Amino acid sequence: MTDELSTQPTVVTVEARAHGWRVDHFLSRLWPNYSRALFQKAIEQQGVLVNGLAVKASRRLRVNDLVSVRLPALPDRSIVPEEHPLDVLYEDQHLVVINKPAGMITHPGRGNPTGTLAAALQFHFDQLSDMAGEDRPGIVHRLDRDTTGVIVVAKDNQVHHRLAEQFERREVQKQYVALAWGVFDRDGDWIETHLRVNPREREKMMVCPPGENTRVATTFYEVLERFYDFTWVRLHPKTGRTHQLRVHLQHLGHPIVADRMYGGRSELRLSQLGLRRDKLPPVPRPAKTPAGEDEETEAQPLPVEPDVLICRQALHAQRLSFRHPVSQEPMTFEAPLPEDMARTLTALRATR
Repeated sequence: MTDELSTQPTVVTVEARAHGWRVDHFLSRLWPNYSRALFQKAIEQQGVLVNGLAVKASRRLRVNDLVSVRLPALPDRSIVPEEHPLDVLYEDQHLVVINKPAGMITHPGRGNPTGTLAAALQFHFDQLSDMAGEDRPGIVHRLDRDTTGVIVVAKDNQVHHRLAEQFERREVQKQYVALAWGVFDRDGDWIETHLRVNPREREKMMVCPPGENTRVATTFYEVLERFYDFTWVRLHPKTGRTHQLRVHLQHLGHPIVADRMYGGRSELRLSQLGLRRDKLPPVPRPAKTPAGEDEETEAQPLPVEPDVLICRQALHAQRLSFRHPVSQEPMTFEAPLPEDMARTLTALRATR
């Protein structure tokens, strides 16, 4: 990384939610790929101005303050484009909405440099935002590797910033569906806890008492269907913490089916339900007309190993609603239920 500050500043207006924040905290929320030490260095070099004046890192911001920021360039982490198919739900000149498949990591991480959504986006689209860093082109939010469903991608930094603000202000409506172990005793309820990194297993999160390194996480759930020893639920996360839904259902004593990390079991089989493959009804699949309306359904094939119903966490980001960052028009996108989850539901309904 070079120490030379950029010549062209980025100017941001402080909104009500950031009133009273320290300058360095404010910067770290906007540029998460930079360290606090780097922000401190930029502040010392007068690369950060508030209302045209040099400030200290501890300066508290007020509503409508104008923060001008010049930062050094990050090391080149540009991603090599990779030709992976993408299920595009919507595209215009400002953004793209994707139906992410299971098994695809959103962006490169430790031990997972290739096969990512970010690499596929680089291959399919000429222009993407780099606000989150060159290794996360267009990525405004993320889904876990084995979580399927709707994810929105920004094509330029202004759009990225406006979308990120909607997520930050919790104006984006997110709806998931999941299959959980056990039978819920309530039809719906709020779950509100504090979460933190598990000190023994750093890749996991855990519910904990309030503290310095914890964050509030809130989810509303509603039961859609009950089976013997399983429940089909709809989930509305009000916050967007890492692994939030998976940890919350584990906390209730109803971990998500086939969740290796939080459920202890990595798959669900027909034989566990007392069913045979030849007794399983056809799995309906909605086919879309040009107008987007459902036609008659058709059967989907079972997996290569016939006994396996699902071998990844049964969690699907079904719907995402937000305001278009340019037109301000309300938009809602929905991803159809993936085949493995539809197959599992069909099997469970057959047990009744």
